[in-house]
This record gives sequence, structure tokens and C-alpha cells, in this order.
Amino acid sequence: MKRVLLAVFGFLLASQAGAQAPAGKGWIALFNGKDLSGWVNNGQEKWVAEDGTILGESTVGHYGYLTTEKTYSNFVLRVKFNPEVGNSGVFTRSRITGNSPQTGPDIEGMQVEVDPTRNTGSIYESGHRGWVAMGTPECEHAIKPAEWNELEIREEGVHYVTRLNGVPCVDFTDPHPNFTEGVIGLQLHTGGGVKIRFKDIYLKEIGTR
Repeated sequence: MKRVLLAVFGFLLASQAGAQAPAGKGWIALFNGKDLSGWVNNGQEKWVAEDGTILGESTVGHYGYLTTEKTYSNFVLRVKFNPEVGNSGVFTRSRITGNSPQTGPDIEGMQVEVDPTRNTGSIYESGHRGWVAMGTPECEHAIKPAEWNELEIREEGVHYVTRLNGVPCVDFTDPHPNFTEGVIGLQLHTGGGVKIRFKDIYLKEIGTR
């Protein structure tokens, strides 16, 4: 009985810390549920580990980016987010290029939009072309404001696929790729008033086609 109780207690602790990794081999956790080990805070905005989540919140109203220490090229990324207020995004194949006193850090790379009002799952190329692939009408209605959502991003060579809560958003082959490798980044948009949480961030590296 004692062993059973210990097993149940351990299961409850694991559940509170976050979901288990997706099924299959090769998945790694980018967030350990406890602290921001493996991540870099770029800018003055607030990024903290809190209650098994990453909380991002505006402070001075500039751009803010929490980026991985490691770089990635071809992968599947799964992340859950709760967009409480304002505009955010998940950056991939990206790099910080500088810092502006007026707006905060500069970044270039590919961004998958996260916005409770529009375009979540669409792809924006920061630093170059702007919007490169817009989500499907079904994806536009898949967002759940102020609730937990799951975003899946697959990048393999020049091929990009995104899904929001299981709904297909983008299936895009880039005819003019500018980025092939870089960090994963979480964004707080400039302007202030942004508050968002992320959790269960898992990545699996894959080979090119």
C-alpha cells in the first residue's frame, strides 16, 4: 500500500509540473518547469518561471525575447501557450541582431504569430519580407483566448507546417529562404500591456528531406 501511495503521489507531482513529453523517441524538453536554465533574457521585459510555466509580461513596453542558448535547424516543436493579453510569437531559426534604446532588442528570423485576436499560426519573417504565409480560415477560428492552446511547428529544409490545437494552419514551401538555423524565441511585443504564459515546450530534431 505504501508503494502504491508513493507512486500516486509521484504521478500527481509530475502532473502538476507539466505534461509528459510527446510519444516517441527523440523529444527533448526546452523548459524544465522549474527555472529558465537554457534560456537567455534579451531586453528589459519580464520573463520568469512560475507554477510550471514561463510567464512573460511587459514592464517598460519594449520588445522582449526569451531565446534558447542552443540553435536548431530542422525540427518539430510543440508548445502550449495561454495568451492572457496582447501580441506575442514563437520565433525559430532566429538571432538577436542588436538593441534599440527606444524599442528594445532587434531580431531576425521566422516568427509564428501568437495573438488572441488574429493570425495565430501564420508565419512572419522578421527583418526581411514580413508576412510569408497566412493561416487557413479554420486555423483563424481555432484560437482559445485566455485559455491553454497547443501550437505545433515543423520546419524541414524549406518546408514549414504549423498546426493550432490540431487544426492545420500553414503548409508552406519557401521559394526564397533567408534562414536555415537559429535560436527558438518567445516574444513580448512592443507597446506594453502584454502578458502570456508558455509551458510543455518540446522539440525533436529531424533530418532534411
